[in-house]
Amino acid sequence: MRIEPEILLPGHVRHRLTIAFDGTAYYGWQRQPNDVAVQQRVEEALAKLFPSAPCVHSSSRTDTGVHALGMIAHFDVPQAEFRMKPAKLILAANAHLPEDIRVLAVARTRPGFHARFSARGKQYRYLIWNHSAQNPLLRAQAWHVPRPLDLKAMRAAAAVLVGRRDFLAFSATPGYARRHTVRNVTRCEVKRSGPLLTVVIEADGFLYKMCRGIVGTLVEVGLGRLQPDALVPMLARRNRSLAGMTAPAHGLVLWKVYYGKKAQPEPGPTNPDDATEVE
Repeated sequence: MRIEPEILLPGHVRHRLTIAFDGTAYYGWQRQPNDVAVQQRVEEALAKLFPSAPCVHSSSRTDTGVHALGMIAHFDVPQAEFRMKPAKLILAANAHLPEDIRVLAVARTRPGFHARFSARGKQYRYLIWNHSAQNPLLRAQAWHVPRPLDLKAMRAAAAVLVGRRDFLAFSATPGYARRHTVRNVTRCEVKRSGPLLTVVIEADGFLYKMCRGIVGTLVEVGLGRLQPDALVPMLARRNRSLAGMTAPAHGLVLWKVYYGKKAQPEPGPTNPDDATEVE
């Protein structure tokens, strides 16, 4: 396993990437020994452009089947190797990437920037197709819930989750020790456009499968299986078995990552023990 450097090496330059991908065919973002991951494909493309074959460091480690529109990543290469303009690098990288992964933007960044540890917050969106018949164009991007959903109840439940809370009840066990499970959710709302519902969640960090646990619980509220005020004791008791189901991975999209002091009110970097489908 390669060690990811935290410090820019002498004679190297650091560049920031914005990446979008359809995660259907991938075993998440992070490189895996026996499965194909998005990170692997991006690094393979950059290896065709730079002899040093740079390692790519991402803002999030998305889970199997999860998508991204605004994944942020960075890589370092020796100054002598970087001879093309960013606009040309976008074209060159995409020429070596499969059609379900695209580099959207490239920019040289400061030496101390780190895609993961410099992040101040993230926004995820989850799509739900709430209609008796599945939309075939969204079968890989939205969770099909055929029964009617009570939007008012879902919005009331979502409002309970805004604030600094312990979200252990909505998280799956990641397989490693976590220092703490408190996160600051600054936005949790449910939007509707016809049969398409979009759950928007913003926070300073996310626990493993936290977004999907929240969405699954909101859907159970919408189906009348849970009452909105039931989320208060769920949070307090910190017991995953008391919350709702985990929503399927394919409806989740990493929408954007925030950087800078004004992005989120909570100070400090995203917690390094975040594992995102994460998150």
